Amino acid sequence: MAGSSWPVRLSHGPITLRPLRRRDEQDWARIRQRSGAWFRPWDSTRPPESPEPGLTFAQLVSTFTARARRGLMLPWAVEYTPPGARKGVFAGQVTVSGITRGSACWAQMGYWIDPTWAGRGIIPTAVAMACDYCFDELRLHRIEIAIRPQNANSLAVVRKLGFRYEGRRERYMHVDGAWRDHDVFVLTPEEVPGGVLARFEDRSQHRAEPV
Repeated sequence: MAGSSWPVRLSHGPITLRPLRRRDEQDWARIRQRSGAWFRPWDSTRPPESPEPGLTFAQLVSTFTARARRGLMLPWAVEYTPPGARKGVFAGQVTVSGITRGSACWAQMGYWIDPTWAGRGIIPTAVAMACDYCFDELRLHRIEIAIRPQNANSLAVVRKLGFRYEGRRERYMHVDGAWRDHDVFVLTPEEVPGGVLARFEDRSQHRAEPV
């Protein structure tokens, strides 16, 4: 496992978490343009009264990298190496943000995947890897994931990983042009003493076995 200072790179089988970089812009834009309807209902937006200007992709990466070096977030790109391929493709993102120390020791996590690669266990594996890093290396005590109640694909990820439903936060975040309710799911290290990835793979193996 890598050290706790940024940049951090994690790999497990065909899946790698590595720092988001400026040269990912072309792949990022291609995915978003091709699959706009897939992402639009779940993408965060700025409220009309927001005084903050929008960021270009390059500015976003620079901002995220600066925050990561200060220990405030982990902006990972997800790479997936398809069977028979020699190199990985940019397949999505996993972002740990709002890292808080002191008496809290918690963070939030978000994720998305190119629909081309959905359904292969890539994001559950990537999120599990990120959780284990946060618990084992950063010594965080709580990971939160907030999801719109209508987002069945994202809800499937937290259920596969055993996140605990904690409640609904009304008008929690500005998404797809309006303030939207979100359901919050939580995991602490005491709930996964053997690790999130190990538990996920064990459960997946048992689900795959014939009855």
